[in-house]
Amino acid sequence: MSKFTVLNHPLIQHKLTIIRDENTGTRVFREVANEIAELMVYEITRDLPLEDKEIQTPMGKTVQKVLAGKKLAVIPILRAGLGMVDGVLEMIPAAKVGHIGMYRDEKTLQPHEYFVKLPSDIDQRDLFIVDPMLATGGSANMAISALKKRGAKNMRLIVLVAAPEGVKAVQKENPDVDIYAAALDENINENGYIYPGLGDAGDRLFGTK
Repeated sequence: MSKFTVLNHPLIQHKLTIIRDENTGTRVFREVANEIAELMVYEITRDLPLEDKEIQTPMGKTVQKVLAGKKLAVIPILRAGLGMVDGVLEMIPAAKVGHIGMYRDEKTLQPHEYFVKLPSDIDQRDLFIVDPMLATGGSANMAISALKKRGAKNMRLIVLVAAPEGVKAVQKENPDVDIYAAALDENINENGYIYPGLGDAGDRLFGTK
């Protein structure tokens, strides 16, 4: 079974409270969501491989550590996942960016895929799939399936807020994909939203209703 990790760093928890607050406006919500993503990626990338590199400092030659050329890509699930991309790129500016478009049928709560655009070498990259909310797990599982169909092998799912139902669904269908969240909330309410959650992340990011 995949690993589920809650990143409970004090800065992450503090910033998450800011965007949970219904009085937080669009600009601040957008800024803080990216800041949380940046902090999460900092924690998640602790296991990136390093290699030696000889450099010249003002004092002389030395051998130091650099990232071992691992290929990375960030894949937001549209549209709300866009609110985390800049935060990831702040930490990993060389990462490629792909996009997977999903929308949720408001009656059935089922996800539907409408757009996929990915780097051509997706099969050679470690992928960070980003989406603020992991509710039922339907969109995440569909996105992971779309990536696997196109050759992706190494993926991690990064969300701000997860519901137990969504975590269970992804672990059941994709036991090879580790999940990282800033918080594990109580449940999903009758409307399919995470409780206590933070509302509709897409609407709050882009000022739409």
